[in-house]
Amino acid sequence: MTPEQVGDRLGTLLADAEVTARSEPGLRAPQSGAGGGSVTVGQSGGQGYARATVDVPAGSWRDAVRAARDDTELACDFFDWLSAVDELADGFDVVAHLWSTRHRHGILLRTRVPRDAATVGSVVDLFPGAAWHERETHEMFGIDFAGHPDLAPLLLPPEFEGHPLRKEFVLASRVAKAWPGAKEPGESGAGTARRQAMRPPGVPAPGEWGVSAALPVSAAPAPASDRPARTRRPTSGPPAAPASGPPAEPASAPPAAPAPPAPASGPPVEGRRAADGPGAADDGSDGGA
Repeated sequence: MTPEQVGDRLGTLLADAEVTARSEPGLRAPQSGAGGGSVTVGQSGGQGYARATVDVPAGSWRDAVRAARDDTELACDFFDWLSAVDELADGFDVVAHLWSTRHRHGILLRTRVPRDAATVGSVVDLFPGAAWHERETHEMFGIDFAGHPDLAPLLLPPEFEGHPLRKEFVLASRVAKAWPGAKEPGESGAGTARRQAMRPPGVPAPGEWGVSAALPVSAAPAPASDRPARTRRPTSGPPAAPASGPPAEPASAPPAAPAPPAPASGPPVEGRRAADGPGAADDGSDGGA
């Protein structure tokens, strides 16, 4: 089925609601019916990846999800994701993407809830995998899902205050770094003067935290004007040119004197004979003859 056929089919199934079209390109009114709400059928961008978009009243949210799942022609049996979009004064758009694993087509279901009463029915009993998607959307946008078994915090600590994905939520990083865009959150219209950065609750002022705040006044670092000027280090110049003339020969040490010969262990042979006297004879003499 093409995206147009998918949207028309779901609009037919929701015949109890009036099918109308917005004044946006790509939206049309395939049929009308009796009912107190309105259903808008259209198509998303993306060319070959386009999806049928169906906007339903908040009271028909669960019926639209059930019809997309149970109809044999649509057979959207896979719940892909669910989230929301902050439309400021117009409220919140809750968006869910369903996919058919059999027919290989998808559909984007959307509904709008007012800002002061952001509540829509839970679809956890239809798609159990939607449980943590609804928990995250509740945590980030503050939208309640009636019938959800447990909307406990999913990503943020329990003591966290506020809903970070609401457009009026001021991020703590704005204290350290200015907003890079042309307007701060909450400002509208061209040429509006940028308001002073707001500090969220619990974020200390720059002078109330850090090393300087922890040190006593006497031990705090001196201002830059009271510090002595630092002397500049001499810069290294080009290497000196070599001296003219032949290079000097390195001085050599005088040769060491030869060591004296080691003395003999006894007197020489001739000396022994003289010491023994004239009558002395060698061991092999015939003095006994």
